[in-house]
Amino acid sequence: MRKITIAIDGYSACGKSTTAKEVAAILGYRYIDSGAMYRAVTLYFLDNHISLTNPKEIDRALSQIHLSFHLNSHSASDAFMNGVNVENKIRKMRISENVSQVSTIKEVRHAMVSQQRKLGKDKGIVMDGRDIGSVVFPNAELKLFLTADIQVRAYRRQQELLEKDKLVDLDTILSNITDRDRIDSTRKESPLIKAKDAIGLDTTHVTIDEQVDEVVRMAISKILLKK
Repeated sequence: MRKITIAIDGYSACGKSTTAKEVAAILGYRYIDSGAMYRAVTLYFLDNHISLTNPKEIDRALSQIHLSFHLNSHSASDAFMNGVNVENKIRKMRISENVSQVSTIKEVRHAMVSQQRKLGKDKGIVMDGRDIGSVVFPNAELKLFLTADIQVRAYRRQQELLEKDKLVDLDTILSNITDRDRIDSTRKESPLIKAKDAIGLDTTHVTIDEQVDEVVRMAISKILLKK
């Protein structure tokens, strides 16, 4: 059976990553979390005090960052930077508060898009992010764009953090998501937009299982069309 590329874009806490992971597992595809790549770069920049206004310093830092993904004991994909597992570190609020700003930097986006295209060159992948269908894989066979009510998204993100024993005030999360939406949607480089041929999914009142079932159904339809 031929393989396709599935691009899932949308706003924070709409269920992109969870859906993408489960769809990939069902189809036997590789899952790539593009957001984790930007989070890892943000972690490196913060830890090494990289100036976000110095292109030469940014280029030098990017040349020192090598990203990869490896399955953990739970068959989930963990992000590694320079051979070190950084999955837990990149999910902290200090990264969430800075990742959109780092993601607006032209040099960062060009470097990450290049790596993402290399990871997906053989197809058979599910990649989620904010510019996957519009920039990274404009020819992806299946493009989805997820949205949801912002209050619901904030609550979902709070629950995700609680599952990791991190208690964060709902208003703080809501403010962070609002800021990220604004920055991601208005940035000059690869803004968060719905590709013209992307299928929109409002997940406000949809369970993860329902999302996964619908995406798998659409994916299988696309795969069969390629025969």
